[in-house]
Amino acid sequence: MPDHATPLTPQKRLGGRLGLKKGAVLPTIIIKEEDRKPLRNWQTDRKIPIHIWHAFFDEAYGISLADAETLISRGDIEPTKQVFQAPGGATTEKVIYKIYYRHAYPLAVTVEEPKLIADSITDKNGHILLYVRFVGGQSRLSTEALSVLDSFK
Repeated sequence: MPDHATPLTPQKRLGGRLGLKKGAVLPTIIIKEEDRKPLRNWQTDRKIPIHIWHAFFDEAYGISLADAETLISRGDIEPTKQVFQAPGGATTEKVIYKIYYRHAYPLAVTVEEPKLIADSITDKNGHILLYVRFVGGQSRLSTEALSVLDSFK
């Protein structure tokens, strides 16, 4: 990921607040716009804080829903339109928010790499969707993640 170590710099589109160029490629935690309200409602109704976790091949990150909402409402994280393709061939355009890993806490690191297995799905129209499936592997939770979990007691 070429922008993994790129420093945050003042961005004109963010009103001078720190960020990265629009097309930056780095680990992010993704939240769909359509999920925000149901997540907020669930959290409010149950009085249990929600954290969103995103795992990559070798590391994982987490952020509280409250912190994510602050970043989004301040405009630090802008919406992005993304096209999703279902195995049935249908495509859907959805608004998502890609939160830079630097706004998150480290969740876990890989201590045993998984095997990468090539696989495919053939939809009802005969389209073949290729993907890589992860098998096995092991991660270790970070002390920050354990602290977050302990705070819920």
